[in-house]
Amino acid sequence: MGRPDKSKAKRRGIRRFFSWKKLLGTFFVFCLLAMGALYVVYLLVPVPTANAEATMQSNIYKYANGKILARTGQINREIVGLEKIPEKVQKAFVAAENKSFYRDNGVDIKGTTRAAWSTLTGQGKQGGSTITQQYVKNFYLSQDQTATRKLKEMVIAVKVDQETSKSEILAGYMNTSYYGRSAYGIQAAARAYYGVDATQLTTAQGAYLASLLQAPNQYDWTSASSTGRKLVEERWNYVLDNMVGEDWLPQAERAGMKFPVPQKPKPAPGMEGQTGYIVEAANQELMRQGVSEEDIKAGGWTITLNIDEKKQKDLVKAVDRQLEDKIDRKGDKKQATVQAGATSVDPKTGAVVAMYGGLGATEHWVSNATRRDYQPASTFKPIVLASALDHMAETQDGRTIGLGTIYDGTSQRKVVGTDIDFAPENEDDYSYGPVTVQKATNKSINSVFAQMIVDVGLGKTKQTALALGMKDGADFGETPAMSLGTMGASTLDMAGVYATLDNHGKKVTPTLVKAAVHKDRKVDPVDAIGSQVISREAADTVTQAMQGVVQNGSGFRAAGDYQAAGKTGTSENNRSAWFVGYTPELVTAVGLFGEDTKGNQVTLTNTINDGRANGGRTPAQIWGDYTTSALGGGSDATFDLETDSTGSYEPDPEPTGTTATPEEPTEEPTTESPGPTPPPTSTATTPPQPTRDPVTTPPEPTRDPVTTPPTQQPTVPPTTPPPTTDPTTAQPPNPDPDPEQTGNSETQRPGR
Repeated sequence: MGRPDKSKAKRRGIRRFFSWKKLLGTFFVFCLLAMGALYVVYLLVPVPTANAEATMQSNIYKYANGKILARTGQINREIVGLEKIPEKVQKAFVAAENKSFYRDNGVDIKGTTRAAWSTLTGQGKQGGSTITQQYVKNFYLSQDQTATRKLKEMVIAVKVDQETSKSEILAGYMNTSYYGRSAYGIQAAARAYYGVDATQLTTAQGAYLASLLQAPNQYDWTSASSTGRKLVEERWNYVLDNMVGEDWLPQAERAGMKFPVPQKPKPAPGMEGQTGYIVEAANQELMRQGVSEEDIKAGGWTITLNIDEKKQKDLVKAVDRQLEDKIDRKGDKKQATVQAGATSVDPKTGAVVAMYGGLGATEHWVSNATRRDYQPASTFKPIVLASALDHMAETQDGRTIGLGTIYDGTSQRKVVGTDIDFAPENEDDYSYGPVTVQKATNKSINSVFAQMIVDVGLGKTKQTALALGMKDGADFGETPAMSLGTMGASTLDMAGVYATLDNHGKKVTPTLVKAAVHKDRKVDPVDAIGSQVISREAADTVTQAMQGVVQNGSGFRAAGDYQAAGKTGTSENNRSAWFVGYTPELVTAVGLFGEDTKGNQVTLTNTINDGRANGGRTPAQIWGDYTTSALGGGSDATFDLETDSTGSYEPDPEPTGTTATPEEPTEEPTTESPGPTPPPTSTATTPPQPTRDPVTTPPEPTRDPVTTPPTQQPTVPPTTPPPTTDPTTAQPPNPDPDPEQTGNSETQRPGR
């Protein structure tokens, strides 16, 4: 006889405790206990009365001084019976959310369990609710995604399904859901998106509104990103295909349907003027801080803003005086295309003290203060200079870049040091010859900054731009053309970038919301002042360079009884014109944008003035008007600068008189490349501080260069490293052209 198998004996011992019969029995006992517990919960949980959202509170928005700016949050909803909603529109909602709605008992056990488990285990919030459950959540419970609320939702849904007809449940769901655009319920949504009553909705429109419920803010066609539009169109198709699959929609009818693009949004009453823009911008800031859109719409918030009531009025008056009072919007279609936007920031605190979004939120819903679909143009050039100084960059022949460094300002000069073929044209194709970086900044010379960004490094410059506060995007390509501001940016973005420069290189994040308090919670304000993102010397040297723009360059119309630094900009085809500038106390970005009645970008040429509407004209005038008023007529504050002495610099000679008047032309500009010149002999080591004089007489205008690449090939051969000369004596072969005398229009030069 063999010896007994010890391992088998051991297994038999284990099986005594874990046999399949015992496990199965334990499972059945557990199920019985769970069922019993659920039954007890079912008995104990009553169907409650309507939740607080049914009697929603207002949100109160206040100026920084405590005065009320606006009250919002009233429910925009009109209950309609299911009989007033077309049957196929009803079916579209069922197809979108819960195809088994007419067959289930109000609960999807599998989907709800999955969603609850994901919430409990921290894997994220998921859906899985039936239409009945969503109706219960909307009408009886809160929007919180917790296990307790989910359990209550399931129990109440079962009871509601037993006590209420499917038609009543579906009507309640469609009438309580939030669709975006402050619209609660199908009737409000039909009016907000298509300007019709719910009774007039087509099947295609109903399918879009049903699709919206998954993500109202992301799927609103007029404000959605390209990704959002793609997703909502895919969901629209999904809804219609489900309807076909359930035999609720004939395939032939489905095949002929086109996506029903909704109308532009119209804000609720009370949002007239700048109020609607400011409230929407505040809501967007709160959402970036984690407050949901539904939570904001539910009301009960007291939101104190950083908006200074006086400065806000000063900004509106400045736009009215310098733009609106000078154009005829009703009688001149071209002038009606001009849109203004502006943002003003305190550089020491990051507070957004004033904002101009357009004619009025009830007339032009898209805010020109926060939109990012226009190019910032030459206002990006100081970022290139800041990156050069911060990285201690060198030219192609090894010279450290500073304000006194000499570059070749020849128009259409091919950029060297890169495989990318780029030869930008200067404004009016004017060639300056050898110029200092300071003069290139004053005159906004495209060829100089296109070479400089290659000298610094495209990646390093983009890194500096993002650190200063610009936003990354698909249009932020790393090419030499980036030096000309070819990406998208808002006045809010550019005000933040220049505020960081004004704040000596310490990051400033423009902040609109000072405090947001709810009855049971509050939102902590944004930490607007951050760390040092570029060196103080780099930031202060850029400030010094931009003082020259106001005193001797294209931004002279912004000069006043204050120290100021700034930069002009004009984008491709003159579609946008900018002036962004600052004093020691205030940073303001002003932009003009060409937009037709369909929302398309159009040129500003021959609109507010004959020829090109450049940043040195109306934007600079708005800036100067507002800054003078906001500073009480002027200011004695001075820039406390610690400048970078790298690269010798001596300023261009100041003209006599009380204003820094640009040079007058004596002959026609040329495109010929200048001949070689001797090396620089300047021995200056510390850049002197510019002086300021109040403007007492109107100077002759100059034109700031456009900042987009030309379509023509360069007319001069590529050069080796730029020629050098004495910056105190060298002059280009011809003086700078005066736009009022040249009279060139957009159609007379290459597209930029």
